[in-house]
Amino acid sequence: MTIKKTITKLALLFPLALGLTACGQEEKTEVIRVGATVGPHAQVVEAVAEEAAKQGLKVEVVTFSDYITPDAALVDGSIDLNSYQHQPFLNNFNDNNKKANLVSIGRSILMRMGVYSDKYQNLSDLPQKATITIPNDPTNSGRALLLLAEADLITLKPGLGSKATVYDIIENPKQLEFIEMDAAQLPRTLSDADASVITMNYVMSSGLDPKEQGIYFEAKDAELAVMVIASRAADKDNTTYKKFVEIYQSQPIRDFIQTTFKGTIEPAF
Repeated sequence: MTIKKTITKLALLFPLALGLTACGQEEKTEVIRVGATVGPHAQVVEAVAEEAAKQGLKVEVVTFSDYITPDAALVDGSIDLNSYQHQPFLNNFNDNNKKANLVSIGRSILMRMGVYSDKYQNLSDLPQKATITIPNDPTNSGRALLLLAEADLITLKPGLGSKATVYDIIENPKQLEFIEMDAAQLPRTLSDADASVITMNYVMSSGLDPKEQGIYFEAKDAELAVMVIASRAADKDNTTYKKFVEIYQSQPIRDFIQTTFKGTIEPAF
């Protein structure tokens, strides 16, 4: 083969090589699966996914309808990150699942738990033996009781924090009756119960109006109101996951939260 023919052949092959390289790079585009509960958490992660796409990171949002499955899915590798819980809930999951070693890698949003009622406008209006529904998962059950204690409706044994249960109530002047049930079902109980203690994601996904039906809320700086982004401990320094957190905590997402939720849900960063 002459030198001229060789050069011609290489010239023809060079664009093909570039094409193959480009295809290879396209196939290596990183995709991360992020779990979030339906409602505000999923809405915000969807907004993060759109912003991430502009920066070359593909985010697949996986939605869940309960509080337990997202952490279980993170442990078994079905998802890479999740965004839906506060730190005490994450700690509780780790404590009760010995194979779990999940950690927070960043703050997400501020979501305050509140007491809601279709029958009463103030806590003081609740009658004797009023029925109050609360979440049945351990952490949010304790969180609900702490909120009611803060409102001076009950007194709890000291030092238990969000680990308190209905059995730790030591004073109950109005003899309130508590019914524990799945958190997603709580908004539906308002037609029968006198009041219900509900987390903000289920308030919004069910169409409740905090201004109209909310009668008492957690303080804005309450630790239990700050949500986190979680990963497996082994992946906490993963650069792609750090990039996701960075995008989540960026100004475009701050603007999205403020515009979409108008102060009901706020950035926690």
